[in-house]
Amino acid sequence: MPTYQYACNACEHEFEAFQSFSDASLTQCPECKGEIRKVYSAVGVVFKGSGFYKTDSAKKTTASEPAKSTPAAAPTPAAKAD
Repeated sequence: MPTYQYACNACEHEFEAFQSFSDASLTQCPECKGEIRKVYSAVGVVFKGSGFYKTDSAKKTTASEPAKSTPAAAPTPAAKAD
């Protein structure tokens, strides 16, 4: 069951409600009986399985094609000890 976040326009009371997709949205604040609104926030997305990674769709090299070499990183200077 999804969790929805609401905030009251009058008293700024914030709360969550567990509601089914088919349930109507809440319209009244449980604290002051004022008008409420749904609060929307960003949702984290996790991709699992094949097809979501760079290596899954990268062009495959064949024996006749040489693999591209990556340039070596320049060495960083060592930090001076005091």
